[in-house]
Amino acid sequence: MMNLRVATAAPAAPGVRVLGGGVARVPPRPWALRGSRRLSVRMSVATTEAATAVGASEDEALEARNSKTVVAVILGGGAGTRLFPLTKRRAKPAVPIGGAYRLIDVPMSNCINSGINKVYILTQFNSASLNRHLSRAYDFSNGVAFGDGFVEVLAATQRPGTEGKRWFQGTADAVRQFDWLFDDARAKDIEDVLILSGDHLYRMDYMDFLQSHRQRGAGISICCLPIDGSRASDFGLMKIDDTGRIISFSEKPKGDDLKAMQVDTTVLGLSKEEAEQKPYIASMGVYIFKKDILLNLLRWRFPTANDFGSEIIPASAKEINVKAYLFNDYWEDIGTIKSFFEANLALAEQPPRFSFYDANKPMYTSRRNLPPSMVNNSKDRTQCGWSPFSDRLQCVPQGYSNARC
Repeated sequence: MMNLRVATAAPAAPGVRVLGGGVARVPPRPWALRGSRRLSVRMSVATTEAATAVGASEDEALEARNSKTVVAVILGGGAGTRLFPLTKRRAKPAVPIGGAYRLIDVPMSNCINSGINKVYILTQFNSASLNRHLSRAYDFSNGVAFGDGFVEVLAATQRPGTEGKRWFQGTADAVRQFDWLFDDARAKDIEDVLILSGDHLYRMDYMDFLQSHRQRGAGISICCLPIDGSRASDFGLMKIDDTGRIISFSEKPKGDDLKAMQVDTTVLGLSKEEAEQKPYIASMGVYIFKKDILLNLLRWRFPTANDFGSEIIPASAKEINVKAYLFNDYWEDIGTIKSFFEANLALAEQPPRFSFYDANKPMYTSRRNLPPSMVNNSKDRTQCGWSPFSDRLQCVPQGYSNARC
């Protein structure tokens, strides 16, 4: 069975868990996380046509949110040189964030909260710390596997032939080296592949993303973020048409090229005022591919392409229906020391821009049994008060006078 743990501060009453001083409901039982979200079916018995129409529409909605037909692939990242020395002995997804958590806990928790329980994690650099954390926090089986869920680490490995001696050359090459897994009998029901990064901080329901992908008939869907002009040149930008289809890409444009990438983001659901403030859409590096399309692109159409964002997807936009999906919420790429410290400091703001403590969608991690805090050499300030004759705090314990703190 899945052995999931939520970071807790202290024991709580039955039925609740305490998260950093807040109270959170216990998440659903592990077997409840494996299935798709059940939708109640109400069928009118007045006429056969009405019953058929209602049943068909709800069947379509259920199929569009069926989590059993999607597998998540989390990319473990490269060497993480921009995060050095935090990555001296750790993989990027194993870098701590928010105190008790690791970066890998973010996409893993998003998958669990979305009902996605088939997860592959591709690793390459300094993977010992990451492997240890995953085995402790996300053990989907304890000797005997129940159901069809799994969390598997896929490390870069040597294979027969000259090409098999290479490390992962990029995001697409990493998935290509393990594409045989999608031909396995265990993947016979898989229809879509969700590609995630292991070093981003955000909270997202992937099933909303998947539902949009399927209902719009997209071959590839890209999660995008509306941004303003001050940060636009730091991202890969996209242009879309009136239907939300992506028609062109530009990697970190500047000057006139940057201005040419402005789009009307009201097409994605932004208000007119917000669309004027954020006229650019940036790729978050979160993708959904139809499985057959992904395998065709990796094996036959672009067999030498190494990266999804800069090679495969821009070239595919001319041939395949590639749709943009708006995510207008907090998202941060923890790729540099600067962004790492800024993201941690943002957690301490009031109110914080991102919070790990959400009763409905908790963030999971491996519990660490640490000793309680100790306070030494403290003084009793119960009788302290401000002196009217001094701007310093005056302490007047019993038997003393004019004592200063």
